[in-house]
Amino acid sequence: MDELLGRAWWMLILRGTVALLFGSLALFWPALTLLLLITLFSAYAIAGGIVAIVGAIRYRATHAGWWVPLLLGICSIGAGLIAALVPGITTLVLVAIIGANAIISGVFDLIAARRLHRRLRNAWMLVLTGVLSLLFGIFVLFFPGAGALALVWLIGVYALFTGSLLFVLGITARAWQQDSLTGEPHAPLHP
Repeated sequence: MDELLGRAWWMLILRGTVALLFGSLALFWPALTLLLLITLFSAYAIAGGIVAIVGAIRYRATHAGWWVPLLLGICSIGAGLIAALVPGITTLVLVAIIGANAIISGVFDLIAARRLHRRLRNAWMLVLTGVLSLLFGIFVLFFPGAGALALVWLIGVYALFTGSLLFVLGITARAWQQDSLTGEPHAPLHP
């Protein structure tokens, strides 16, 4: 799994970049209509899911843990398609989809982090991303009556924070892979 992370560093960086873009749009354009929020969430979930699936398929023959990003990608694309195909969806259903997607993403990030904790020093970032996703999803599901503007801000902050963590983890994985390929000694992968 650590070799998969090293080779698929771009997947983490791209997933983080998509989350950062989505979070920035949500925060700096707070007067979003519900329809635009649905469109942004749909694009974010589908793009993140595609990146995860491509990474999983690309390395499926050589890595046993390839199914974790595959399931994450399928769930993200499913949530994005539901939001896109039913734009008249009520706020409560949208909140439930966003919350469920965050919980599922958090679980899969924690699974990946558990597999990597001995091999990668910065696996704690993936743990933190998973925990934040779980907490965000639970919060959104328990407090669905929050106003649309509060929901936009909450989603934006969540996406910016998790996107930053994924981006940094991707850069770290890329550096680790380059050190491994050149044979240069690198810092221990675990604390």
